Amino acid sequence: MLFKRIEKIRTWYEQQQASESFGDRLADYVANGMGSWKFIIIQTLIVAAWMILNFVALIRHWDPYPFILLNLLFSTQAAYSAPIIMMSQNRQNERDRVKAVADYENNVISKEGIENLLSRFKGIESGKLDKILALLEKWEAEKNASHT
Repeated sequence: MLFKRIEKIRTWYEQQQASESFGDRLADYVANGMGSWKFIIIQTLIVAAWMILNFVALIRHWDPYPFILLNLLFSTQAAYSAPIIMMSQNRQNERDRVKAVADYENNVISKEGIENLLSRFKGIESGKLDKILALLEKWEAEKNASHT
């Protein structure tokens, strides 16, 4: 029974992985990348280099202060990254929901198994008590028979 549950979990995970399209995997990759310190540090370095190079440009300032081109790039990045991150979050919510249902089903099966074991133990306990009572009655009967 345990192996069936593990197999079911593996099958669920494999089904979830197999059902993802290229766009789904790409959105998860982008969301994971943009939500990392590595991304923040690299972007900070690029922005700092952009600003410094525009301040000290010896030949030409391609994006002079107030850095309108840089703002446009940030706006474009935000316009594309927000829906991609939301797609990834929506899929994660769906995965969490499906996993919660699988966990609930697993808990119900486990509860049934525990209740089954409990009823078996009660049956064993009742049988032992009946045997003990029978032995006591036999012992009392032998004791009474020996005193008479």
